[in-house]
Amino acid sequence: MQPGLSVVVYGPDVQGHLAELLDALAAQPFTGGGSTRDGSTQDGSTGVTDGAVEIVVAAVGDRARREAERAAPRDGRVRVVPLPGGTDDTAARAAGADRATGAWLHFVRAKDGLPPGALRTLADRTAELPPDVQVLTVDHIRSTWDTVAARSGDGWIFARTGRRTPALADFPNLLRLTPLLGARVVRAEFWRAHEALPATREAAGDEAYLAYSLLLHADRIACLHQPVYEDRVLRPESLPPPTPEERYALIGRYERLQRLMAEREVPGRPRAVLYDVMVRDFLRTFARSGMPEPVAREFFARASRAAVRLRPEGYRRPGGFEGIRRSLLEENAYAKYRALQAANQRRRTVRKAVVAGRRLAVARLDDHRYRRALSGPVDPGLAVFSAYWDRGVACNPAAIARRLAALAPDIHQVWVVSRERAALLPPGTDHVVPGTRRYWDVMARAKYLVNNVNFPNAVVKRPDAVHLQTHHGTPLKRMGLDQLDFPAAAKGLDFEALLARVDKWDYSVSANSHSTRMWERAYPSRWTPLDHGYPRNDVYYRATAADIRAVRDRLGIPPGRRAILYAPTHRDYEAGWTPRLDLAALADRLGGDTVLLVRGHYFYGNAASPLAGLRRTGRVIDVSSYDPVEELALAADALVTDYSSIMFDYANLNRPIVIHADDWETYASTRGVYFDLMAEAPGPVARSQEELTEILATDAWRDDGARKALAAFRHRFCEYDDGQAAERVVRRVFLGAAEDTLPPVVPVETRIPAPTPEEATAL
Repeated sequence: MQPGLSVVVYGPDVQGHLAELLDALAAQPFTGGGSTRDGSTQDGSTGVTDGAVEIVVAAVGDRARREAERAAPRDGRVRVVPLPGGTDDTAARAAGADRATGAWLHFVRAKDGLPPGALRTLADRTAELPPDVQVLTVDHIRSTWDTVAARSGDGWIFARTGRRTPALADFPNLLRLTPLLGARVVRAEFWRAHEALPATREAAGDEAYLAYSLLLHADRIACLHQPVYEDRVLRPESLPPPTPEERYALIGRYERLQRLMAEREVPGRPRAVLYDVMVRDFLRTFARSGMPEPVAREFFARASRAAVRLRPEGYRRPGGFEGIRRSLLEENAYAKYRALQAANQRRRTVRKAVVAGRRLAVARLDDHRYRRALSGPVDPGLAVFSAYWDRGVACNPAAIARRLAALAPDIHQVWVVSRERAALLPPGTDHVVPGTRRYWDVMARAKYLVNNVNFPNAVVKRPDAVHLQTHHGTPLKRMGLDQLDFPAAAKGLDFEALLARVDKWDYSVSANSHSTRMWERAYPSRWTPLDHGYPRNDVYYRATAADIRAVRDRLGIPPGRRAILYAPTHRDYEAGWTPRLDLAALADRLGGDTVLLVRGHYFYGNAASPLAGLRRTGRVIDVSSYDPVEELALAADALVTDYSSIMFDYANLNRPIVIHADDWETYASTRGVYFDLMAEAPGPVARSQEELTEILATDAWRDDGARKALAAFRHRFCEYDDGQAAERVVRRVFLGAAEDTLPPVVPVETRIPAPTPEEATAL
């Protein structure tokens, strides 16, 4: 029985958006039903089932294939067509269409989306269309890095068309619709005939051309005013810069379309409309694209020739400012057009200059020295490190620095550390304090700048310097631009300034492919992902039994005691700190054989409280200020956390993890999350203190179910962590080694983590 609608999702998993799209489809469980077109019931019918939907995913590359295969078991409508990496959109689209069996085809790029209710709306509308309608045009919404679900400018066209099904000659303004292939739903037999046309094969890679040509070939066209497609516009700075030929291709598109209209003897009104659209597109592209000067001149000249050559007979320019712009284009008056642009923007330029002058007037002397130092050469033997907003030697930067000292001792390391924490540095650590004269000098001259957060806005990215962003955790909560929809998390974050900092990155380190996808989405720019693992997690595979015994001795954990590390995270929606657990009651229930290592703000209370007594007996140990946290993980037999990224690191040890999630729904809705931790937890989940106590007081914290959950979690999130991450990063970034010469990642199932505390005691 043939479905009514096939949704063909195609392409690579760009910036991690495919999972979001497939989740959105799964959240629309509409499958259709009812009667078939031939009037019979569904059972045994060979007709087209009104409203029935199938989803074909033409997944390009391993990443897209994995996401599609993850979606298929939970959505029975999904069929996966795996394609090799590098398959272009044309071939991916064709492969998906070949497997599709629906009467109508809706092509959806893997980076884009479908709003809630889109499947039902599309299925219902296509099911009611008469056989002579070959294309359904639909409205869409548009999302960018700083706008979400903005309505298109096409509403007025749909309002005038209504539910009519006109021929293009009767309503030529349909050519003013945004040329998105995803905003065209096509009858399958018409698509296959159209795809075989020579002109279509010639321009198959130009989806805007396809969107126009479908309208030019269709006998009748229907409209749907509801937005049922989301065009997700990727940040240009996250994509390769367009080549000159890619710029000029816009002109070639309209030249092909005009030839097509002549071949099909399209009447004058549609030709005039498309000409008007063409010239507007030329001028808009010229004004906004930021082309280099030689390319801009050539584009303008080619656009000028096309505007003159393709102008329909009897066409009249509009009046006013727009008419002047078009006149200058037709004259190929490049210099005059630039002068007009300058005059039109002069007032805004003056305002910006005033603001810039005020900033310069209050600039610090240190900044002046910094600018002067930037004129000198970059020092290839100088590397600057910082971690956690200049808190000291820690996290991934510290692990990289240690390995760098062994592999490239000639590179001098300088740490940026706040004045109040400088005294806590390891002896002999060369450091600078932010804002000092030497700080600006070092920041200006360093070849390498390494941080697990961002350096300040004032730090300039020199062309021959290398900025390495290591991050400091695997993201469960929404990060970067993904916080736009969550103001409680963003708290007034300046996203434009954030992106300016991100644009300085050359490399971004990931512990797993989930992180790589989310970083691509949250921080879209042209940095190179390093899927090498987190250097800070190397210790989980390199620590010895003696190391673990030494840490437990320093913490005061008696031999034979079970140590549980409790490490909750921060809540953005809370003004202050709210205790999640009654630690005294928990410690009392677990008994004297268990020690709680508590990392958080839980020890500000009356010294005579029950908790104070437990601290004196060593059954609760405050490790809130203990560094490094990796040593705490090595000392612990198990971890209890809520939504902290420590769970992803601790999973490397293959030791039990228990999730205490008493406020998951509130956290997820206010902070935003990338996946449902309740469904994909690394171990048992407790929704209350009573449930947590029961898990820890029995074997539920380490039973078969807990082990299976942990194994799946490790396989997904400990993907690249194998004890050699720092080695790979240092060789790739500092020593210039090729990717294929780096130590290969050891498979998760064959890795041997550090001994457990029980094993360490026995050795």
